[in-house]
Amino acid sequence: MSLPTRCLLLLTLLAATWSGAVRGAEPAIPDDFPQFVVPGHEPSMESLRQLFWLHYQPAGPLSTLWDEWMPMSTLWPARGSGRELNAMRLRWAAALASRGMSTEGYVHTHQHDGLAHAEGWPFPLWTQAAGIGWHFRGTGVPSFDASLTTPDGWTLTRASGSKVGPQGWEIALTEPQACLQTPPFAIDARSGPWLRLNWWASGLEEANCYLEWTTQAEPTFSRERRMYFAPATRDGGAHRYMSMDGGGGKLDTTVAETRTMIPVYRLPGWQGTITGVRIGFANAGPAQVVIKSFHTACDTRHNINNSNFIRGCHDYFQWTADYTFLRDQIGRIRTALRYMMREFDTRTRRCVYTTWPGHEGRSGVRIVEGQKTIVINEGIGNNYWDLLPFGGEDALGTIYYCDALLDLAELEQQIAAHPEWGVATGADAFDPADLRRHAQEVKDYGTERFWNKQTGRFGTVDLDGNLHDYGFTFLNNEAVYYGFATPEQARSIHAWLAGERMVAGDTSQGSDIYHWRFGPRSTTRRNVDYYFWGWSAPESIPFGNQVQDGGGVLGFSYHDLMARLLTAGPDDAARRLSEICAWFDETRAAGGYRAYYSDPSRGTMQGGNVPGGLGLDKEFFESILVPQVMLYGFLGLRPTADGCEIAPRLPSDWPALRITRIHLHDHVLDVTAQDQVVTVTDHGPGDSRLDIRVPASWTVKREP
Repeated sequence: MSLPTRCLLLLTLLAATWSGAVRGAEPAIPDDFPQFVVPGHEPSMESLRQLFWLHYQPAGPLSTLWDEWMPMSTLWPARGSGRELNAMRLRWAAALASRGMSTEGYVHTHQHDGLAHAEGWPFPLWTQAAGIGWHFRGTGVPSFDASLTTPDGWTLTRASGSKVGPQGWEIALTEPQACLQTPPFAIDARSGPWLRLNWWASGLEEANCYLEWTTQAEPTFSRERRMYFAPATRDGGAHRYMSMDGGGGKLDTTVAETRTMIPVYRLPGWQGTITGVRIGFANAGPAQVVIKSFHTACDTRHNINNSNFIRGCHDYFQWTADYTFLRDQIGRIRTALRYMMREFDTRTRRCVYTTWPGHEGRSGVRIVEGQKTIVINEGIGNNYWDLLPFGGEDALGTIYYCDALLDLAELEQQIAAHPEWGVATGADAFDPADLRRHAQEVKDYGTERFWNKQTGRFGTVDLDGNLHDYGFTFLNNEAVYYGFATPEQARSIHAWLAGERMVAGDTSQGSDIYHWRFGPRSTTRRNVDYYFWGWSAPESIPFGNQVQDGGGVLGFSYHDLMARLLTAGPDDAARRLSEICAWFDETRAAGGYRAYYSDPSRGTMQGGNVPGGLGLDKEFFESILVPQVMLYGFLGLRPTADGCEIAPRLPSDWPALRITRIHLHDHVLDVTAQDQVVTVTDHGPGDSRLDIRVPASWTVKREP
């Protein structure tokens, strides 16, 4: 397995931006960047601000995976004034509004290209799944490409193929009803639940394109084994990704490549051994086609995308009060939720019940009577933790879904209360009370179904009903953070992570759970048999040298801190935060993360297509989450459509907490919590009145 433990995430440009941010002398923090002020704790607060600035610099909209974490971390810092003040908001509005959505309602992943599903994660690759494919031109993404091929062996009917040009195989469809037929092959139908065609076309605007296939048992093409798909058009069609002239029968090479995904697994005839495929263009007259690639694809869609899109839109609106955005996007937000309800049968199952091919939650690496068995096309990931199956009855997906229900319920309630916003409240609107009842049903089911009474923590359940529990600290901390866990469960989780109780069979126990200092290990039990099939030799990497097996990710220390704050109180959370600051100070003194971990005895870093056990920089953009505990945790600020709620929870040795440069709606605020008084200093430029709510034991003082 040559892939890194997490794929090369996002773009050369972003990687270069990050490298520039951490290379050489530490950059000065601009004066207008938010400050955390706690009297008597100035060094640690400055350290935390440095951590925030380090990870803020390359931050912004990424793929859909980060839509829950990045808006909440990047929208509130008030940088500059005028157009600069709103620059980050404009980026987020554009990114969320342009999230691709299928006609069914699935929100695209928006990752880099690969040899997998065009709307999903870039791996597993078809080359890992015993699939079949032809690439006449490559993706251009290192480690996610295949060897180039030629059209040799293809059969053309009522068409003529010329050269392989700059974009791909150039084909003239000379007569109506032209077809292309692949060379013969033999693959298991399970190896390619989707077929992917990357192409350009001119002259097919009215065509009903289709695929037919032969099998070992049915060796002739037949309409009984046919599936139709939309043609590529001169403007690139619905799914446009890159560019290529037009007029007459000539292709417009300035329009975008169309990436057509065809779900053949949905048809009963796609079974057994597939031996050939025919592409029928159903053209009425001459047409032009360029095929960049045609291959089978694993189903690498993420079942959390729709939840993350809903929550990202919710957070954007709460911070900005951008009524135009909400007016434009509420239909898509509602469609995204309905897709989840339908696709994952959430109303009946009361969980995210994932049955996509390869997403059944079963492992593709199994130890049976001491012998390893590899089951190809099993164990495909659904979320950030892309080596871990988490399908079937998906615990993490269910927690995110429950949170999305509550976020949309809040939006629907606000829309109904504010007809002056002009946001549609028609038949497609959800009843917020019904969404909240459904969320409670999901929580009631999940806190029973996913709870391991033997270990006192959450695991996840596959379609066979088997519970998988490797001490997933991220799953458990997020269950507490999102209010999914019951209070009793939250206390049990904290006692385990704090070392107050030991879990039999765990590899890491007690203080060793925080061996990496900046946060807990991602898992506490050695995992050699719960992965997607391509990660086939996990035992060859020591525990802790793999991010998803005893390693650690800095960003998710945020959920750990917040869970501690909610369960054990502010003093406990503050002690953990001070340890993170001390660790960060040591890395700064050494010259940064990579200089510090050049000593392998301290751990091995992952990033930039290099595997390792610690996720801190490069593609680990979520590291920006950690400082957010100051705003959302200790200050307890929560933006609302009318202003904000502030419920401070200060540690006993913090006399006060002040956070500056908070951009809320059209205001820039400094907020101080001290002696049961919340003081809000408003620097403008907003003219709207902010409704600021605090607990009954606190009062609000406004300063112009």
